[in-house]
Amino acid sequence: MTRKVIGVLAVSVGVLAAAAPAWAHHAFAAAFDADKPVTVHGVLTEIRLENPHSWFFIDVTEKSGKVVNWGFEASTPTSLIRSGFRPSSLKIGDEVTVKGSHARDASKNMGAARDITLADGRSFIVGPQGNEPAGSPENR
Repeated sequence: MTRKVIGVLAVSVGVLAAAAPAWAHHAFAAAFDADKPVTVHGVLTEIRLENPHSWFFIDVTEKSGKVVNWGFEASTPTSLIRSGFRPSSLKIGDEVTVKGSHARDASKNMGAARDITLADGRSFIVGPQGNEPAGSPENR
């Protein structure tokens, strides 16, 4: 192979490798509806502090008694730590209330979390604000 061909291959591989994280990432508006606030109360079942987004999962008992698991996307671990959240702030089994924006696919029990509040009143901002009106409880 000539040096030119090797150079073109190396550049091509580099461009593809750099673009891979962008394919996995999405804009907020592509997955979540900022005009559809959601508030759920339940028991924390899983915490994933990972890039590009952290995830919180909670079991929610519906009025019928059926337990459904909700997943909430949150900010990166670094952003959470900068806002005062620590990995020890929440633990599996904690009773929490999560406020955020529902997934665009309304059939999914999923959303983008804005804040998580524990039963003792401690609260953590964990994600972006939706389009709640100024002064609404979701906007505090």
